[in-house]
Amino acid sequence: MAIGIDVVARHSYRLRQARPASLLGKGQIDEIAALAEEEKASLLIVDAALSPVQQKNLEEMTKCKVIDRTGLILEIFGERAATAEGRLQVELAHLDYQAGRLVRSWTHLERQRGGFGFLGGPGETQIEADRRLIRDRMARIRKELEQVKRTRGLHRDRRQKAPWPVIALVGYTNAGKSTLFNRMTQASVIAQDLLFATLDPTMRQVKIPGFDKAILSDTVGFVSDLPTELVAAFRATLEEVSSADLILHVRDIAHPDSAAQAADVETVLASLGLDEDGSPPRMEVWNKLDLLGGDERAELVGEAGRRNEVVAVSALTGEGVDTLREAVSLFLHSGGVAHHLRLDAGDGLRLAWLHARGNVLDQRSEGEQLHLAVKLSPENWARYQRL
Repeated sequence: MAIGIDVVARHSYRLRQARPASLLGKGQIDEIAALAEEEKASLLIVDAALSPVQQKNLEEMTKCKVIDRTGLILEIFGERAATAEGRLQVELAHLDYQAGRLVRSWTHLERQRGGFGFLGGPGETQIEADRRLIRDRMARIRKELEQVKRTRGLHRDRRQKAPWPVIALVGYTNAGKSTLFNRMTQASVIAQDLLFATLDPTMRQVKIPGFDKAILSDTVGFVSDLPTELVAAFRATLEEVSSADLILHVRDIAHPDSAAQAADVETVLASLGLDEDGSPPRMEVWNKLDLLGGDERAELVGEAGRRNEVVAVSALTGEGVDTLREAVSLFLHSGGVAHHLRLDAGDGLRLAWLHARGNVLDQRSEGEQLHLAVKLSPENWARYQRL
């Protein structure tokens, strides 16, 4: 499993109605408790969101430690975070999650911690003190992340002034984004058959036809019903996506739930304000062709070939990756409007920027002036005006 747990049993239950006190019915819980005792299991993972009361009652009834879907994702994120920013983001999400669950840690609410009598009565209960400590720690982390966000914003502004387009990879966790990233950039980012193998955003130079240089960004994988704590904590990281020139939505096309996974990714992007209107253009990359055979493979490759915004690839074998590079180049140059510009002959920065970000249709010199006809996308025209 993704966090080194041995799964000794798994079971699916159909719920007619969720029980407020325990989610599951008593018979189902008794069955789980007996199975846990038989297998000597000490952990029960529930693939659903549990309230603090449900979690506490399930622990008492099954004699196991219980974590829900959000708790499991947080555990995985905690193991994957490699940078200081990633660890801060995970800690913030974890504290946010735990803040409402302190009732599990302290059942002896009568325990008092010394205080000044005129503040809050005779003393501060342990749970109140712990909540205050959590709030203080969360405030400090938010302040640190705000600084990270400002620094990232400065780097982003600098990249937008540089003459290089930025391409962001997004997709469901385990869709093969990091394998594709490595294939296109000759990098060695961790790429494993694990949930959330990539947490911290990674950027590398990538070769795209018609561009001197381009930057490819790998991001955290999404998952269905992504907990709100995690969306909020990783918002600063995912802002890299909103400032990209092109978003590549990588899909595991061989997965039986590929369509549902794609819908989940779109939902998370929309929650970040990246709906179809006003966000960077998108292409879909149908990955893992190597896992398909015969007719199914031919049908998918044919369908991708009939759609301008789709490219079918195998990041593992490299099949279709050159086609993807060509498609990205066309996409970055498409939708442009021709602009007639005049530059000083010595303005090498703007000239390089225009050649790298746009399609220079004509260039001629008149003394100390250069006259250019350049086709630029609306986003790049706005960036050029801010230079």
